[in-house]
Amino acid sequence: MNTNPRQLRLLEEVRSRQSATVEQLADTLGVTLQTVRRDVQRLAELGLVRRFHGGVRVPTSTTENLGHPQRETLHAEGKARIARMVAAEVPNNCSLILNIGTTTEAIARALLHHQGLRVITNNLNVAAILSRNPDCEVIVAGGVVRARDCGIVGEAAVDFIRQFKVDIALIGISGIEPDGSLRDFDLREVKVAQTIIRHSREVWLAADASKFNRPAMVEVATLQQIGRLFTDSQPPEPFPALLAEAQVQCTVAE
Repeated sequence: MNTNPRQLRLLEEVRSRQSATVEQLADTLGVTLQTVRRDVQRLAELGLVRRFHGGVRVPTSTTENLGHPQRETLHAEGKARIARMVAAEVPNNCSLILNIGTTTEAIARALLHHQGLRVITNNLNVAAILSRNPDCEVIVAGGVVRARDCGIVGEAAVDFIRQFKVDIALIGISGIEPDGSLRDFDLREVKVAQTIIRHSREVWLAADASKFNRPAMVEVATLQQIGRLFTDSQPPEPFPALLAEAQVQCTVAE
């Protein structure tokens, strides 16, 4: 592995953070943005890191997601901006489904001052957050609780969701691949998410920039099944064309 000391230090920084922007790395290493980009290119060619729009992360498995505490801290500022933008678009007095994920949990926090909401969720963290809003009725799906993130999965959750037809599904995802597929890791979670999509009049996807080009094993849906996408920076190629073809309204949270 032909890497210089600066590149090794960059690799250590990415591994310690799990993910970092080009600007963060340039500031930490005391070098220019161009130098960081060249080093990232080299490390990506060696398979030691994965690039995303504006930054770099450690390579991820297609079969297993990061732990919930890691995902809570990764891109937290971007997720908060996305959540505020989503909440600004959610009307009072409507029905919602929020699924599993740290981004949907950020959205739940941003909805704490909404009125007249009826929220169905298979995420116990979302339920705990929104239960603090006295003007929000929270309905929790039954099923198996995953200890690692308090998500509710399995056939009982699927059957429960089938009873409803809500105004808006607010969903997160683990990865969006260049073929336009939305992907996740756990087949049981995917089955619930697919049911959520089918039983919602509108589907809004909230995904930070690191989700683009991130591989995962199981297909949840395609961009054609999504009405709106909320993200924290302009999607990289080839996604602008894919979004336009699928007629997805993309909103970038500034």
